[in-house]
Amino acid sequence: MPEAPNKDVRSRLNFYIDWLTARRRAWYQPDLQAYRDYLLHERTRTDKRGNRKPATLSEATALAHLATIRSRYNALLTRSNEARDRLFELANPDASEAEQQALVNEFFVRIANDVHPASAPVKLVEKQDSADSEHLRLKPYQVSALVQAPGISTLRGLRDTALMTLMVCSGIRAAEAAALRVDDLRQRLGGELSLRVREGKGGKQRLVPYGPLDWCLMYVDAWLRDADIKGGPVFRGIRRGGKSVRPRGIGAWTVNDIMNSYPISIDGALCLVKPHDLRRTYARNAYDFGMDLERIRQNLGHTGLQTTQTYIGALDGRDRHPPNMFSPPHDRQSLALLTGKAIG
Repeated sequence: MPEAPNKDVRSRLNFYIDWLTARRRAWYQPDLQAYRDYLLHERTRTDKRGNRKPATLSEATALAHLATIRSRYNALLTRSNEARDRLFELANPDASEAEQQALVNEFFVRIANDVHPASAPVKLVEKQDSADSEHLRLKPYQVSALVQAPGISTLRGLRDTALMTLMVCSGIRAAEAAALRVDDLRQRLGGELSLRVREGKGGKQRLVPYGPLDWCLMYVDAWLRDADIKGGPVFRGIRRGGKSVRPRGIGAWTVNDIMNSYPISIDGALCLVKPHDLRRTYARNAYDFGMDLERIRQNLGHTGLQTTQTYIGALDGRDRHPPNMFSPPHDRQSLALLTGKAIG
């Protein structure tokens, strides 16, 4: 592990170390082809009930993981005497110095070959468009159906309702919702009641004004009251029996598990709404109701407007059908003969 790695580097390297350990491979036996396939097709995780669930990564995320691992190997090969010393320890102590040196050099060559980008390529397909089935952007009546699904008569249902209403009314990420503390709920931005995100993506803090959506705080306040939470993490696990809460906050994966508990009917089919779908829903509806792109970008915490536009999905099928630019070259009688149908 490098000195003072950021959280993304640490997380990616720990994933890789866990994978090596599970397969009883040493650090000097990288097989990035196998690791790539694991990330893209085989990776799972255990949920809070002990069930194994798929947790594969997208091509772009897998590519980022592999790039971090390659960078670390390259640092070990080019700037680390410790790595060379450890490889010397693998050599036969009775061998000559030249033989030991040859073995170490062979290790270095093999490792360099194994971690070369050409050894485990990941094909990225740039998507111009995303099908509706890939990302959900709920309409207001669908938002109502979702947040009513848990019910508010139980502690768990009240927590889940409060969580989902706060997320859809502020556009925050799952990890940001999980990290919220009680004193984040009521901050001020230019006098406007706002939600504080202590550390968003890229280590940025931001404030998100509630505006007329501050009704979501009614549900959050009811949850805090019934759970007897005065400070600390807002959203917490619930103990067996459902009558009391744990002192520690939930994690982003728990937010995902909570969302998976409440599928809703969309176009006649049951669909799971993901935490990021609520973020897209916030962006799309804010845009449809007249909020300009720059304000939406600031609330979502995006670096550039292009990312915000992908969340809004402004250039989808409804906005991209062409105007009536051309007319059929045949008269109505000819068209009727062509189609077999009368044209009114």
